[in-house]
Amino acid sequence: MHESGIVRNLVHRLEIAAQEKRALRVSGVDVWLGALSQFSPEHFREHFTDEARGTLAEGAALRIEVSQEVRHPDAQDVMITGIEFDVPDGEG
Repeated sequence: MHESGIVRNLVHRLEIAAQEKRALRVSGVDVWLGALSQFSPEHFREHFTDEARGTLAEGAALRIEVSQEVRHPDAQDVMITGIEFDVPDGEG
């Protein structure tokens, strides 16, 4: 399914970012859903929960912004706009 692939790729990018920061886990994610992305917040959250299971992003708090601008150049996209990490003590 197209939506699963989009979210799977997003979770993969979160894992890479967490590994680069030597984070214990991804604790929060800000996501922007384009008006034509075919996701509602609930639909995205459901896919995210499934795809993040067993990864560093499992259980991350999702903050979802939904665009209503169908003419926005990124209206079909889903974008990470912010990431919060839990890092080991003394690492930042």
